[in-house]
Amino acid sequence: MKTIDIQKFVPSQSIEWVYLEKPHYLMPDNAVGHEAFAVIRDAMKADNVVGVSKLVIGRRERAVVLEPRDNGIVLWSLRFGDEVRPEEAYFEDIDDEAEPDLIPLVQKLIKQKSARWSPEMVSDPIQESLLKLIEEKKRTLKPTRKSSKTKETPAPASNVVNIMDALRKSVADDLKSRKAS
Repeated sequence: MKTIDIQKFVPSQSIEWVYLEKPHYLMPDNAVGHEAFAVIRDAMKADNVVGVSKLVIGRRERAVVLEPRDNGIVLWSLRFGDEVRPEEAYFEDIDDEAEPDLIPLVQKLIKQKSARWSPEMVSDPIQESLLKLIEEKKRTLKPTRKSSKTKETPAPASNVVNIMDALRKSVADDLKSRKAS
């Protein structure tokens, strides 16, 4: 059983998304844990805060955030401060103001291409192709069913020996020879 000691609570909107690294679903492991889990989750929701803690993940201590979500808690591992570079250095050469006449045109394009988010929008085409190939292989390797009207031909004789059957036969033959003598 692992416990997580929450060190601080901070407003949920105070952590910028660039610090969030990887989500994990947090689950209690016993009845007492379920009750404590629900109380902490609901209190954080009511106060609109997240818990900040440290946890060893992959043999390395990581800062984590516990975020209440629906009936659960999502534990986000965080990037360290020196892993997140300030954006100003990257955006300083970009114009502050866009051409005002072009904004309505781009807004029209955005409206035409807008859709509700769906995880299928970020599907992995390589994974999908591999799964299709595997399914095709399974279908080609499945034995075809013979109709009940056609006679079944006996399997051709094989030189493959079942070692367990051969061992049993050998032991049985040995026991018979011992009884005979």
